[in-house]
Amino acid sequence: MSANVTEPFRVVFVCTGNICRSPMADVVFRWFAEQAGLSDRVVSTSAGTGEWHVGEQADHRTLDALERKGYDGSKHRARQFTREDFERNDLIVALDRSHERILHEWALSEGDTDKLALLMSFEADAHTLDVPDPYYGGPPMFDDVLTMIEGASRALFRQLEPAIRPVH
Repeated sequence: MSANVTEPFRVVFVCTGNICRSPMADVVFRWFAEQAGLSDRVVSTSAGTGEWHVGEQADHRTLDALERKGYDGSKHRARQFTREDFERNDLIVALDRSHERILHEWALSEGDTDKLALLMSFEADAHTLDVPDPYYGGPPMFDDVLTMIEGASRALFRQLEPAIRPVH
């Protein structure tokens, strides 16, 4: 007996410190995959361009915003984006253009840069390509950022879903 094992499609969401925006995107995107019954076909993670918060939980305001909308971000631990993330992931999603620029600088090949995208580029009605950093804002800003991330993550998932759904 042999199993037909297919590697899952891998996505990493990247922001500055990996405690606000990218954990939100990871949790929301993973929720869409679970709801569609495709969590074995698509895997997401998140990382930061900086190392300041490595090992920490997401910001308590991130966790609170997620919880208010029924998501669980409690398992998140911040980590820094590494060279291996280019090799390990099929899609690298930056939360704003500053992250995208940094990732372009770190890329070693055209294959690396071909994997880069801005999260808001998937949202047809987006008024900006940048998800604002809520770190210096209060709970309402975290809620607004989460709403932006939900819309763009839904659009990204809908674009990927036909390619990751198993053919019967």
